[in-house]
Amino acid sequence: MNGRTFSWLPWLGLTLCCAATWAGPPKFEKANPLKLVGMRGFPPAADVDRLKKQGKDFFPFIDAFGQYAHRDWPGKTHSKEDIQRQAAEEAEDLKARWGPPQRNGYGGWTGGPKLRASGFFRVDKHEGRWWLVDPEGRLFWSHGIDCVHGYNAVTPISHRENYFELPQDKPPFDRFFGHGSWAPHGFYKDKGRYRAFNFTALNLYRKYGEDWKQRMTDTVHDRLRSWGMNTIGNWSSQTVYLKRRTPYVATIGFRSPPIAGSSGYWGQFPDPFHPDFRSNLRKRLDRQKGKAVGDPWCIGYFVGNELSWGKERSLAVAVLKSPQDQPAKRLFIEKLEAKYGKIDKLNRAWAAKHKDWNALLRHSNAPDRKRARDDLAAFEQQLHEMFFRVCREEVSRAAPQQLYLGCRFAWRNDSAIRAAAKYCHVVSFNRYHDDLSGFELPKGIDKPIIIGEFHFGALDRGLFHTGMRSMADQARRAQAYRRYVHSALDHRLIIGTHWFQYGDQAATGRGDGENYQIGFVDVCDRPYPEMIEAARAIGAEMYQRRAKQ
Repeated sequence: MNGRTFSWLPWLGLTLCCAATWAGPPKFEKANPLKLVGMRGFPPAADVDRLKKQGKDFFPFIDAFGQYAHRDWPGKTHSKEDIQRQAAEEAEDLKARWGPPQRNGYGGWTGGPKLRASGFFRVDKHEGRWWLVDPEGRLFWSHGIDCVHGYNAVTPISHRENYFELPQDKPPFDRFFGHGSWAPHGFYKDKGRYRAFNFTALNLYRKYGEDWKQRMTDTVHDRLRSWGMNTIGNWSSQTVYLKRRTPYVATIGFRSPPIAGSSGYWGQFPDPFHPDFRSNLRKRLDRQKGKAVGDPWCIGYFVGNELSWGKERSLAVAVLKSPQDQPAKRLFIEKLEAKYGKIDKLNRAWAAKHKDWNALLRHSNAPDRKRARDDLAAFEQQLHEMFFRVCREEVSRAAPQQLYLGCRFAWRNDSAIRAAAKYCHVVSFNRYHDDLSGFELPKGIDKPIIIGEFHFGALDRGLFHTGMRSMADQARRAQAYRRYVHSALDHRLIIGTHWFQYGDQAATGRGDGENYQIGFVDVCDRPYPEMIEAARAIGAEMYQRRAKQ
């Protein structure tokens, strides 16, 4: 779900993913408050009407803490003192509830059997169920959370500054303003560079002072252990996970020339036959040397995220629709020529009218899918296998003792899943369902699975969208969380689940408009007690449940 090779704010220490020229000062939009920019769902019509009757203006509707201003709810922050008081109370709670017993430093299960210790994470089947095994040889089930950093509630502000109660763009608050350009969807798509504001970081500064980054990092590790969690999931900050206090997964995102005829929610599919595919992946992995590469705390690597595999044979069709210089297309035509010899034989098989093989190479329309079915399927299988084979080879070259965790499938394509199972140590899925009952790999495949993303959200804490799975309130949200993880623990193939994400998104949305109530903590870094208690309950029993003790 997170397109999320983005790097769109200077305080992340990364470069902008899409360079653009700033087109002058922002312009205010006279937005209909019932259709606010960046807000998906829950238009506050009742609040607008109520304020009009009281003679009050709806704007600004986001307060100084990044919260919706016109309603109250349990746990809402009203002052800096509220933030600091909550921090002190939580510190006492974390000391008193330091985490479940029978855990080693990695979070592996010391109350269970000890298997072969390799010094790194590996996978193994024990008593009919797949497990991770930690560096010390202890059974490990990955109970984790994504996007662990101080940037969850970053939101664009260009064209709509009147929505917010913002501080002046001067020290010490200027550090919380920035710029971005990542916007694959929504209002900011194709608008170029925009200004943005980081409400999460501002509230952490209010909470901890000048050393907020260090104190936030220390608190994260303490929280995860206390909450019964043992994994920092995808899209998390290197500053956090390279403290090497909690096991983590790493993601490798890189640019590569796409298949020109392809399309998808997060963009075009990379051409695995292009020489830059391997070389760019290699360069990206080499940048992990001295960081995640060779680190026993790193469980392994995802390469790619929610790629646009499409339905069966759709990528092969996309290859044929691409220009003649597309490496995948040239290879496909060579395969066809080797099979059929003469173009007339292919024309009869496909009900086509190509003059010669060069004409087919220049042709950019889709073939008759039914007549070309077998050829499309055969080449698409080769394309899928090429993708995963290159990724496996490069991960193994750079990090031979660490796991290749796949590409985090969001949509099912059995040909691609079979190729992943052939080359990946673990097959990964982002699966937004109520639970995992009935979820299986294609017939005949016995391979460990990790769930890279799932979540549930509710509208009772001031945000305007529940995310992918909706619950009535926080109590039911926590119940749904427990049900989902329990179903994973009971599944013989699944070796972990990672909740998306650590903190709520901004009420007014990130670059693509996502503004989900999906955090374990809110914009003020206040944990949701219902979710924390659910996580602790899971952590306390998960190994015994997995082992059926």
